[in-house]
Amino acid sequence: MTPGMTPAAPSSPGHAHALSPSPWIRRFAHLVPPGARVLDVAAGHGRHARFFASRGARVLAVDRDAKALASLADVAGIEVRVVDLETGRWPFAGETFDAVVVANYLHRPLFPHLLSAVGDSGVLLYETFALGNERFGRPARPDFLLRPGELLDLAQSRLTVIAFEQGRIDEGREAVVQRVTAVGTAHEWPPRLATGDASAGA
Repeated sequence: MTPGMTPAAPSSPGHAHALSPSPWIRRFAHLVPPGARVLDVAAGHGRHARFFASRGARVLAVDRDAKALASLADVAGIEVRVVDLETGRWPFAGETFDAVVVANYLHRPLFPHLLSAVGDSGVLLYETFALGNERFGRPARPDFLLRPGELLDLAQSRLTVIAFEQGRIDEGREAVVQRVTAVGTAHEWPPRLATGDASAGA
């Protein structure tokens, strides 16, 4: 991650698994079909971009850290774009995606843009840190920590929520997170829910 974004240290619980996708993302990846166009926001070194590309998606990985994105340059199915999402205009005005993926990144002014980027049949997969995480390390600033229920309120303002969790986890290190999966109004209904452990759909 990059300055102004959720700090790099916690970007993946468990440093040894820095390129492993989040269990939450893996659990609901089946909602994103092969060939889908996926926007990976604040992609960093691209753990989720790589994951969805390996499943046949066409991924646009966006971050302002050019060095991190450079590691994705030769990965099939991934387009990289160096963009500072916190300055200037939203670069994807009028564009929609089959899935928008956000992990361990919080910049509240982007909320309306992230929602508008989810196509009518699309999926929002969002997971990041929440209040209480300051007890376990970074991020600790309120600017980078979701308030109780905040991600749920965001998603259901425009989308249909499939799953929501908030609380304490231990996935390599202890943290407090919120995570939501939501779909657009034209998404297949009812959606197929994942079964088994968090690796379902991988």
